Order: sequence, then C-alpha cells, then structure tokens
Amino acid sequence: MRASRPTLSDVAALADVSPATVSRWLNQPLSVREAKRRQIQDAVARLGYVPHGAARALASRQSRMIGAIFPAVDNALFGHALEEFQNVLGNAGYTVVVASSGYDPDMEAKHIRRMLQSGIDALLLVGTERDSGLYDLIGRYGIPYVSVWRYARDCPHPCVGFDNIQAAQHLCDYLFTLGHNRIAVLSGYLQHNDRARDRLVGVRLSHRAHGLPLDDDLVREAPFAVTEGRDMFRALMSRPAPPTAFLCGAEPFAYGAFFEAAAMGYAVPGDLSIAGFDDLWLSSHLTPPLTTVRTPHAEIGTQAARFLITELKGEPQPAPRPLETQLIVRGSTGPVARR
Repeated sequence: MRASRPTLSDVAALADVSPATVSRWLNQPLSVREAKRRQIQDAVARLGYVPHGAARALASRQSRMIGAIFPAVDNALFGHALEEFQNVLGNAGYTVVVASSGYDPDMEAKHIRRMLQSGIDALLLVGTERDSGLYDLIGRYGIPYVSVWRYARDCPHPCVGFDNIQAAQHLCDYLFTLGHNRIAVLSGYLQHNDRARDRLVGVRLSHRAHGLPLDDDLVREAPFAVTEGRDMFRALMSRPAPPTAFLCGAEPFAYGAFFEAAAMGYAVPGDLSIAGFDDLWLSSHLTPPLTTVRTPHAEIGTQAARFLITELKGEPQPAPRPLETQLIVRGSTGPVARR
C-alpha cells in the first residue's frame, strides 16, 4: 500500500506558517521573508514534499515519461545503453527524460527531485550508492526505479548490471598468468562510485589469491579522460621500479596509456602490457588491439527498460539476474618482458 504523501498543509503546520505563505513561497519565493523561507525550506526537506501539481501527475501515472540520470552522456559507453533503453521504452509509448550528474551526488539528488516534480512514471539510476533519503523519497511517491551497471547479490535495490568485482578479478588473474606481478591500476575516483570501488576490490582479491599484496602506490585515481590516462601512465613509468602491466578500469585511461607509451618509446606488449574495461568500438582498432573486458552495456539498457515496463504494468517478475561479462584477449597483453 502506497504511503500517504505530505501536503502543502503539512508543510505549513511543520513550518508554523499559513498555507497561503507556503503557496507564495512556491510561486514567488522572494515575496516571503527570509526567516519564514528558511522555516518552509526546512519543513519541505524534512517531509520530502513535492509540489501538488507533480503529485497529481504521479498519482495519475499519465505522464508517459521515464527519467534516466547518468553520470555522463558524452561517451559511447552510457550512450549505447541509453539508446537501447530509449528504443524499448519508445516502442512501448514512453518518452525518456535524460539528465547528467557529472559524477556529482548533489547534482544527481537535484535531478531526482526535479524529475519527481515533473511527474515521471519511473526512474533509471546508475549504481546503488546514494543517500538513503533519496530512496525513501522515491518510495514515498510510489514510482518504480532500477539501478544499473552494478549487480550485488545482497543489494536491497532492483539492479540490472554485472558483477564488477568478478570481472576485474578475472582480468587481473589473466595478467598474473602472463607473469606480471607489478600491476598498475588506473581508476576513476573511488568516492561516490561503487562500480570503480568494486573493480578495485576485484583486483585486490586477485592479488590475494596469488599471494601478493597490491602496492597502493600503483593505484591511481582520476577523472575519466584520455589525458588523465596519459598523465598517470607517465608518472608510473617514471618510478624506479615501474609496473609491467596496466589494468585500466575504464577505456579512456587505456587509450591514454597507449598513446603515452608510444610517445615515451615503449613497445606494447614487448615492454609492457595494457588492458582495458568495457570493449568500446575503438578497442579493436588500436595497434595492437586492446585486451579488455566486454561489458553488456546495450543489454543493460534493454533489460532495464523491460524491467520498468513490467513494474509499471503491475505484473509480477523475478528479481533481475546478473548479466555476463567476457574477457577479450587481444594483442596489447603478453608475457612479462625481461629487463
């Protein structure tokens, strides 16, 4: 049974002002004195209040609009998933409203609230790490949602994705079989990114299984960009004992490592090995082609859309199962070089 939604009168009572004052604050905030504005804003935050017009849209379920918030929309990885997500929902008569958070949790929270205010029928989010209050807010207004790009058996949220820990562990195990024991890890920022943290956990588990600790000095974090990959590669190769292999948690880092290796005169894989993650279109066109983990980005978009459609119909369905990844071995990795 859906929980009752807070009303404008509830906000007025908690803020100790009249409903008319709350109404004026909604339409012309500056017409309300600053002290009363603060009281109203605090009450709105505490109650999780969404203006009445959006509440009507949510109750009627007639907007036919689905929200999708991605960390970024300027790369092929999320773009491919979004295209499939939009295609499936479009064929079912829905329009997708897209926003980008820029990997900023505060910006994501703003997008969630704005989409609720616009009366979306369902919501797609990337990853599962966010303030519990946001999940409470989504639940209070009774819309289905799905978290993508991450699967964990004990996750309390509906997830469509893959096991990032297992995928990264498999890739690192492969590098160990080639004789590499100084493996650098190029990662996105770990804070607020459960996918990146899971991949690092997988690398640590692989090291532990092979009886070696992961040297934290070989783990670097940066924004997802080719230039960052170049910078991290150059810094690590300037160490007295440089790594013999680079495990890149996102393919822009691998491309940057490739380009900087060529600029510094290193042969790949003759002098060192480079491996990526996601198998985007450029991977197979590098020279040599990139060894990588192929992730099911298109399938994520398709399965997420189907899950939400079924939820909106109120039909029972089993919990989503983890999607498969595949290690694609190409020419960028080889046995450790003797130096």
